[in-house]
Amino acid sequence: MDFLPVSQADVAARGWDAPDFVYVVGEAYVDHPSFGHAIISRVLENAGYRVAMLCLPPYHSAEAFKRFGRPKLGFLVTSGVIDSMVNHYTVAKKRRHTDAYAPGGQAGLRPDRAVTVYCNRIHEAYPGTPVLIGGLEASLRRFSHYDYWDDKVRRSVLVDSAATLLMYGMGERSILECCDWVRRGQPAQELASLRGVCYMAKEPPSDAVLVPDHAQVASDKRAYARAFALEYEEQDPVRGRRLCQKQDDKRYLVQNPPAMPLSREELDAVYALPYTRRAHPMYDAEGGVPALSEVRFSLSAVRGCFGACSFCALTFHQGRIVTSRSEDSLVAEAKALTRLEDFKGYIHDVGGPTANFRAPACDRQLREGACRKRQCLYPTPCPHLKVSHEELCRLLARLRALPGVKKVFIRSGIRFDYLMADSSDAFLRDLCRYHVSGQLKVAPEHISPAVLCRMGKPPREVYDAFVRKYESLNRRLGLKQYLVPYLMSSHPGSTLSDAVALAEYLRDTGHQPQQVQDFYPTPGTLSTCMYHTGLDPRDMSPVYVPKSPHEKAMQRALLQYRNPANHDLVREALQRCGRGDLIGYGPKCLVRPRQETKRRGPSSGRAQRRKP
Repeated sequence: MDFLPVSQADVAARGWDAPDFVYVVGEAYVDHPSFGHAIISRVLENAGYRVAMLCLPPYHSAEAFKRFGRPKLGFLVTSGVIDSMVNHYTVAKKRRHTDAYAPGGQAGLRPDRAVTVYCNRIHEAYPGTPVLIGGLEASLRRFSHYDYWDDKVRRSVLVDSAATLLMYGMGERSILECCDWVRRGQPAQELASLRGVCYMAKEPPSDAVLVPDHAQVASDKRAYARAFALEYEEQDPVRGRRLCQKQDDKRYLVQNPPAMPLSREELDAVYALPYTRRAHPMYDAEGGVPALSEVRFSLSAVRGCFGACSFCALTFHQGRIVTSRSEDSLVAEAKALTRLEDFKGYIHDVGGPTANFRAPACDRQLREGACRKRQCLYPTPCPHLKVSHEELCRLLARLRALPGVKKVFIRSGIRFDYLMADSSDAFLRDLCRYHVSGQLKVAPEHISPAVLCRMGKPPREVYDAFVRKYESLNRRLGLKQYLVPYLMSSHPGSTLSDAVALAEYLRDTGHQPQQVQDFYPTPGTLSTCMYHTGLDPRDMSPVYVPKSPHEKAMQRALLQYRNPANHDLVREALQRCGRGDLIGYGPKCLVRPRQETKRRGPSSGRAQRRKP
């Protein structure tokens, strides 16, 4: 198995006069199916296209983009598996010092807003050459969107990048249709038939639903919330309609309906392509690519998520219809892992967005689409929800039985509310007995009903019942295994009083979180819409939003109230909430009173030496 060309010498060695497409990527070249650029490039190769990889090119001039000359058909551009701004900055907008997707973990090798910068360099190098953009950054910024780092509403990335087409969502279908469209001369009359694609038009299509235009959403937060609600509701491949948003005086952004998810057979075929499963050897001298170590011995089993948490962009990108690979496909990949020289017997993960989903939530989703107004799990599981872990249990048993496999872990997220809706305990029993490495990470996120409502998460009582069942089962199995809850501070809807209630919960349960995630307003999430507008776009009700850095620091400190460095913030928060009863020495108190420094005066009887 060979890597795709990364230099002119590689192109010549394959006997090509020029590649069909140059694939510009904002991360190191890792030919592993956990990396989107590896999948898309192999899908194109399998379809007969000649693809050269231009990964992390120097971006301060156009020279690096001329490495392969002018491609026969065009350029493909992605920032990588993470939005470049999220990759570069913490929630406090501080620059990160490492980049796990770059050789040796070096920071600064890709630009901010990588898709736009790369496209502008390509236009400088080869004006008029078709440029197709895709991946997470392009997908989640396809409409006018609130940008946390600029604290303003930006136009579609398709406008800023001046690309030919924008592909959103999972791209295996779209990339083949779009590349064929380019190969055939870009017939304009066929644009409307390209699913999962956005393009610019001079007039809105007659069948398109008009979204409030950029000027409206940039100046009116209620218009922004209405626009987001419409965009969110139409992200369904079965019932989704064509949308159109005016970007300026002369141009309209048109979004065609989403592409259908791959069938199980198609997904199996994608993961059977000839990946080397390694980072390109050109990075060896720099220590390789850190992100690969997290997934090298993991299996991607599923796509899509019907959990639809408000702070997650999966609904806007992968969609709510779950598809999964077959047991045989995953077992075949696991066998290939056991033959790798550095495999030690441990499969690190079998999962995806949600590890215990394997199929669409109900039979109606593939016929009629996911419900427009009803979530599958929130506020309670839908009566039509099909709950079964039977196939997952069978798959895990087959993986455990493979020669050379010592342990199979599940480290992707588990939806405990879906698990609790299962009348059988078989999966939870197998999970505890075979697939937990001492600690199981779950995501209740909060315990306040007001906050959980905005998050789209189940009530605290569901999590408490899961905790009791998990602990009881581990006792019966004679195992000492623990739960590590993921918690989030400062989510829209969370007041200081809600943060105090969560701190009291941590006190009563004995949890001491080492890390707390501050809510991060990233493009494409319902929660980010709430953060920007102060409105819940589902019903336009007002939402309290903690925005000041000081209040966010207090909410975060309350979740780690045992840390002495946080005590002043905790005291201040408790006093603001009128909860001075939690400051003291009693068993229910979160923090002790401030200790006043006692100064000794001359009457203490000790000589006072004054230093010059």
